[in-house]
Amino acid sequence: MEGTESLYDAPASEVQQNESSPRKSTPPPENEEKATHFRFLLSNVEAGSIIGKGGLTINDFQSQSGARIQLSRNYEYFPGTSDRIVTVSGMVDDIMKAIDLILTKLLDEFYAAEGGDVDPQSRIRLVVPNSSCGGIIGKGGVIIKSLIEESHAGIKISPQDNFYPGLHDRLVTVTGTFGEQIKAIEMILLKLVEDPYYQQSVNAAFSYSAVAYNGMNYGPDVVGRKYQNTRFQNKEDRNNSLTIGIPDEHIGIVVGRGGRSIMEISQYALFMIA
Repeated sequence: MEGTESLYDAPASEVQQNESSPRKSTPPPENEEKATHFRFLLSNVEAGSIIGKGGLTINDFQSQSGARIQLSRNYEYFPGTSDRIVTVSGMVDDIMKAIDLILTKLLDEFYAAEGGDVDPQSRIRLVVPNSSCGGIIGKGGVIIKSLIEESHAGIKISPQDNFYPGLHDRLVTVTGTFGEQIKAIEMILLKLVEDPYYQQSVNAAFSYSAVAYNGMNYGPDVVGRKYQNTRFQNKEDRNNSLTIGIPDEHIGIVVGRGGRSIMEISQYALFMIA
């Protein structure tokens, strides 16, 4: 897959800038919109589709939206998954335009062709800091219930996982049709930008220390810091394999169209299926 072997960050010159420089004598209003960021996960195949040959697709998306789109390096995954981290930065409207372009391409390429459904269902996993999840859930789950009712999308927040020391993010899974997902994502993003802790994390969104996972350390810093890979020395951490016989007539069910089923099984079970 072209363009995925190293951190992909399109040149800043490719991104439209909407900034204005106010006069020194006039301070900006307190309610002036500030740039923020939004993170979600994509498989390697999906990431390759978004980058495009020679980076043409991602450059085009940045030019159209005015947002900056970055992806973690190939095989540098969010801990506990086999998915890469996508970071979209800019103003809220620009971020939503970029997400709209990305999801539309994925829908056309990976979902719409599957069964010819008029409104196919899909899912997207968002990466949200632990400290900001309370603003999405609300007291007694009031906020997340309203988000679900208003968007008609399924929204699930993963429990805080202590299995990966140093991991300060949780996954928010949004399922539904394209329109339902876009609505839910926009509502979640608007809730996040209201949180001062989330705003403070804009400049340090990927600064948490490397997280140990399956004998490897992944520090999901898509800005440019190298990921450290260190194998554990304990014998208990060595990989094991198990061979299971499956009748030929059932292979298609396990693999799925384009290998999607077997990829999802690998992600949930945290092991590799060959």
